[in-house]
Amino acid sequence: MDCACRPFFLWGTWMSTTPRTTSPPNTITFTISPPLINSRSCTPPSPPRLKATTSPFNFSLDLPSGGNNNHGGRNSNNNNKGWWWRRWWNDGSDSSNTFSLLFLLSSSIVLQLASSAAARTQQEEGEEVWEVKGSNWARLVPDFSKDEFVVSPTSSWSLFSVNDLWSQCTTLFVRLMLPQGFPQSVTSDYLDYSLWRAVQGVASQISGVLATQALLYAVGLGKGAIPTAAAINWVLKDGIGYLSKIVLSKYGRHFDVHPKGWRLFADLLENAAFGLEMLTPAFPHLFVFIELLKVDAHNLQAATRSCFYAGFAAQRNFAEVIAKGEAQGMVSKFIGIMLGIALANCIGSSTPLALASFSVVTWIHMFCNLKSYQSIQLRTLNPYRASLVFSEYLLSGQAPPVKEINDEEPLFPAVPFLNIYSKGNVQSIVLSSEARNAAAEIEQRLQLGSKLSDVVNNKDDVLALFNLYRDEGYILTEHKGRFCVVLKESSSPHDMLKSLFQVNYLYWLERNAGIEARSISADCRPEGRLQISLEYARREFNHVKNDSVSMGWVADGLIARPSPIRVCPGNIASSIAS
Repeated sequence: MDCACRPFFLWGTWMSTTPRTTSPPNTITFTISPPLINSRSCTPPSPPRLKATTSPFNFSLDLPSGGNNNHGGRNSNNNNKGWWWRRWWNDGSDSSNTFSLLFLLSSSIVLQLASSAAARTQQEEGEEVWEVKGSNWARLVPDFSKDEFVVSPTSSWSLFSVNDLWSQCTTLFVRLMLPQGFPQSVTSDYLDYSLWRAVQGVASQISGVLATQALLYAVGLGKGAIPTAAAINWVLKDGIGYLSKIVLSKYGRHFDVHPKGWRLFADLLENAAFGLEMLTPAFPHLFVFIELLKVDAHNLQAATRSCFYAGFAAQRNFAEVIAKGEAQGMVSKFIGIMLGIALANCIGSSTPLALASFSVVTWIHMFCNLKSYQSIQLRTLNPYRASLVFSEYLLSGQAPPVKEINDEEPLFPAVPFLNIYSKGNVQSIVLSSEARNAAAEIEQRLQLGSKLSDVVNNKDDVLALFNLYRDEGYILTEHKGRFCVVLKESSSPHDMLKSLFQVNYLYWLERNAGIEARSISADCRPEGRLQISLEYARREFNHVKNDSVSMGWVADGLIARPSPIRVCPGNIASSIAS
């Protein structure tokens, strides 16, 4: 029976995989011992053999020797050495010792060459060992002189191999442009977004080059006005940029709630600024206004970009995702600038060609922007996404997936005629029309952070509300057709998310159970709609939250922009008592 063992590397272990054959008497048999890993011997255990330990390779000299207990031509008595051992120690001849030493050294060399040949033969048969580091693979081969594995010369950089050069370039590009561990380290929508953003980045830079060329022609290229215009442009851009950042910081929470819509609005501003730059010869007095539009667009883009990158970081690798995104943007800008310069040289000073080229590039830019934002799957819950999740849960008993909700969410909720959906007119097979209508109406009727004095008119209503919501971080009531949520001083985003779930159930009672609103005091009593909805929210909120988390949602709180008005129950209770 032949052995099917293949030699692999095992530190400091040298074993034999060669089947033992019967040797004629008085013959020397060398057993080659290549390195092994996970080997299985198919030969029975052999009797003890004499080992020569002076060589770096273990080999055996199996010889018949004299002795009383001769087993198969071998002496099992350790005190009785073989003929070669007795000759080594008993013979005092220097020539014999020299001959024996040369014999051992030559045997070691022969064994080493034979082991190398055996290893090469096994590699040719397809047995390989690879070292993997990220996306870089290197083939390892055994180095028997150093007793270790080394990188194969054929797996290193080769200037004469086109395939190796292409492989190295591809590996380098992936390491520079994509986060480590891609695609497991990011979410599933990261690649689509990055590809669309790369194309729109190139188009944006081409538009910028065309607009800059038109601006330079407008201020008088070659007439000494360029240095002055450049200095004014630089000063105005910095000064207006500082002021714009201060003003926009006041609306930072708006960008968290609807980042897609605000980012698309920023791209519209940027393209409008480029278009006005193209028309600078006709409207030179709009120069400062153009710079203001460009700075506002850049600030909005920077503010909303962080929301997208935070959602892509599947392994909490925020900094790496942001760094790779910036690297991708630089590559797009570099390509766009080169193409823009080439296109500008072809156009020259022709205004019709410049306007036509700018229109085509702008259309490509906005289309790629729209596709990139539609590919993003936001996993946080704003009022619209949370209402859609809760409404579908109340109707079907399960939370909808992330992609279905993001495809349904409009980019501009506050401007209905500008609403753009990812699926167009295609109806979702998961979301019901009742849930979509409920989410849209609830978002319009919701007033988060209401003022208590605006929704309560008498002492009894105040006491009823505070008694009903004494263990909650909010107070919910209905006033003039609006769902008014009064936030307590200790209110958290988790409390706001729970209040929105109660709002959805309150809407369900109104539409499906026919329970109409009465006075606040009556609704707070048992069997009142506020009391019924609050009990249901306390009982089912943890269930719907866990179900949402299992579908991929981040349900630790509501992303919203409530008014800063808060109430302190202790102070109000004391004032009422007095």
